[in-house]
Amino acid sequence: MLDVTVIEDPAAAAASLDPKRAQLLAELAAGPASAAMLAGKVGLPRQKVNYHLKALERHGLVELAGERRKGNVTERLMRATAASYVISPLALASVQPDPDRFRDQLSARWLLALGARLVRDVGLLITGAAKARKRVATYALDGELRFASAAERAAFIQELTAGVSALIRKYDAPDAEGGRDHRIVVAVHPTVKPTAAQPAVEDQPAPELNQ
Repeated sequence: MLDVTVIEDPAAAAASLDPKRAQLLAELAAGPASAAMLAGKVGLPRQKVNYHLKALERHGLVELAGERRKGNVTERLMRATAASYVISPLALASVQPDPDRFRDQLSARWLLALGARLVRDVGLLITGAAKARKRVATYALDGELRFASAAERAAFIQELTAGVSALIRKYDAPDAEGGRDHRIVVAVHPTVKPTAAQPAVEDQPAPELNQ
């Protein structure tokens, strides 16, 4: 079972968003089970569970883990193909976010568009690498810090921009034969606490940065 997989097909996305099917995926991520075993957990007749499982199987969201005999019946034990799923913007290709439409480094919506493109591109890379049976060379850095003030945050952003820009100038080799292009995405946003109903809202707008 994969830790996470990206759903790119619109029909597969629709299947995963059905509340009962999403519940079945969650149950099967915990371990293999038959339709009879799942029926009581999700509050549906076994036949209805079988119907949903077949739909999920068609889209590659669940797979056969094995079979077992129970009386005169052979039960199919199904399992989820991943512990969690992410829906790619490709599932809504005609209206997927395009960060190239506008560039505003202080816009949360532009950051969201960048994040959506990241999901799309990395999903495509994972799909292609899986078919080629290769690994994808990626790197990610995730951390948290607390700024003492909005001014401190602005200073951090300025230093971060200068540092990353200097590294790009140092290592960028646009004319290198055999080289491969890489995309860099750096994001800074307020931390969303698990217990908070909504993200924190700033009391005052961030100061303009000269970038």
